Amino acid sequence: MRTITFSQATLEAMREEMQRDPTVFVYGEDIVRQGGIFGQFKGLPEEFPGRVRDVPISETMIVGAALGAALTGTRPVADMHFADFIGVAFDELVNQIAKNRYMFGGQANIPLVIRAPDGIINSAAAQHSQSVEGWLQNIPGLIIVAPSSPATAKGLLKSAIRQDDPVIFFEHKVLYPQKGPVPEEEYLTPIGKAEVRKPGKDVTIVTYSIMVQKCEEAAMELEKEGISVEVIDLLTLKPFDIQTVIDSVKKTHRCVVAHEAVVTGGLGAEIASQVQEKAFFYLDAPVLRVGAKNLPIAFSSVLEKFIAAGQDDIKKAVRSVLYREG
Repeated sequence: MRTITFSQATLEAMREEMQRDPTVFVYGEDIVRQGGIFGQFKGLPEEFPGRVRDVPISETMIVGAALGAALTGTRPVADMHFADFIGVAFDELVNQIAKNRYMFGGQANIPLVIRAPDGIINSAAAQHSQSVEGWLQNIPGLIIVAPSSPATAKGLLKSAIRQDDPVIFFEHKVLYPQKGPVPEEEYLTPIGKAEVRKPGKDVTIVTYSIMVQKCEEAAMELEKEGISVEVIDLLTLKPFDIQTVIDSVKKTHRCVVAHEAVVTGGLGAEIASQVQEKAFFYLDAPVLRVGAKNLPIAFSSVLEKFIAAGQDDIKKAVRSVLYREG
């Protein structure tokens, strides 16, 4: 199987969906001028004249225009530059996009995708390093996905574009240059279905996005201690695949949830709550969460590393649910 980068995989997904469906178009800041800030749109302006547009620096307009375009029957893909800026367009996203289909009694589809590069990368500091999926978890009407590899990035983006409901597509900035196997034939990654990335029998780790790599690496280290860890990649954060998680916990009897976002009020809290509601009598230990400290992401690389959750935090949590570490 050929190997391509995460960025190239999303570019292929865009190209294939724009070729397949003439109503798909994309717009954002610096897309035409430089192919996107991470090069994820290079070549599309020349291949699809008029369907790839640069727009002013106005996230309110970018998100609001996506709703208007979707209501007219097109499938807009709006690029947010950085996920942090979703906050600028919160009213359009939360009070309009998420609610319009319901308010119209199901008479209108809202087929749009908001691409949102997120996560910690090389001293990008407090306003360009956040993982903001937690902001949107309790907003009905939104689908949220977060791929972890080139293959899942392509498959999920294609599925997102074909959805008739709004999808927030979180893509971690560190993943863009990373390479991985991607099928050349047509495929879709199903929305709403998690993937068991590594089977195990002692502890279940539930994770997503960039943390999948850290959890897999931690799991390999823990194997040396005789601890068998099952790693589940959620892929879809809303609605997440709780059944795959529960099935794993019934086998391992222990669960750790890990994400890069701040641990307080994060998706991990909801997953932990549902695991304890649905599998309480299978648990041999409390569900533990791993995430960033309750601090803004620092510019200093030393402080950035201190704030972020890493392999050591994951391994400590796994040992704790096995009562091997206090």
